[in-house]
Amino acid sequence: MATLMLLFAAAAIAVPLGTARAGRPLKLVALGDSLTAGYMLPAESAFPAVLEKALKAKGYDVTVGNAGVSGDTTTGGLDRLDWSVPDGTDGVILELGANDMLRGTDPTVPRTALDTIVARLKARGIPVLLTGMRASTNLGPDYVAKFDGIYPDLAARYGLVLYPFFLSGVAGDPALALPDRLHPNAKGVARIVEGILRSVETFLARLQPSGR
Repeated sequence: MATLMLLFAAAAIAVPLGTARAGRPLKLVALGDSLTAGYMLPAESAFPAVLEKALKAKGYDVTVGNAGVSGDTTTGGLDRLDWSVPDGTDGVILELGANDMLRGTDPTVPRTALDTIVARLKARGIPVLLTGMRASTNLGPDYVAKFDGIYPDLAARYGLVLYPFFLSGVAGDPALALPDRLHPNAKGVARIVEGILRSVETFLARLQPSGR
């Protein structure tokens, strides 16, 4: 009997955190803009689908819903938050802010919107993995400092897992971008997933399936 108990314990330890311990897959939602939606890409090449495939390859029983809307700003994401993140969601990967930056929006606007999104999700008991964005240097050092500081500040305030720059390893590389030089191509998305995967695994380790 003792031997059997040890075997069961070992098997439980071997199951990766983030598997369906509540009898169902963990449900993640990627809430974002065109970088999440998969602008000009087939659905299977969009960030949520590629991330889900990578996680399943590592043994995680998880789904990643695509709640990306091309052209969306942080305030747009806030406006659609309740229907984009349905009840039963175990965690959100939050990727917003690029369009605010491209429009030169006052950084206090995305800061307030992102803060409100995180606070509202927290009130619903839904943890957040925050992905950062960086401002173009041609917007000036003052803007860059204010905008870039949004993400680490919010991560520290709410104790979030932070992936500092969603386009890390992709931005500025034409081989990983569509002809517009702004959006990642399929290879670029694969690079994004490769970069963020460890942070997502850290995030999954924090999640406690509640059976919602």
